[in-house]
Amino acid sequence: MCLGIPGRITAITDPARLMAMAEVSGVRREVNVACVAGADLAGLVGQWVLIHVGFAMSLIDEDEAEKTLEALRDLGEAQETLQQMAAGDAALEGTT
Repeated sequence: MCLGIPGRITAITDPARLMAMAEVSGVRREVNVACVAGADLAGLVGQWVLIHVGFAMSLIDEDEAEKTLEALRDLGEAQETLQQMAAGDAALEGTT
């Protein structure tokens, strides 16, 4: 199983190499768009894609992107809570 992170294509940076700039939660990184590129690369600007290891793997709609980002935020918060609980348990075990 692989995890794709939603990002929005903001610019085409190198058409010859099929590279574009994508923004993921405020962070920009260059990604390869070969898997989603059509005849009109400029048409990708503004589109949402799922990004995995530097490749835009598929086009998605904005609603799906928002739901996925929300789920990822929730998972991060849950992980943080579990880590805090484990740290609290470890502290309690150390005091007995």
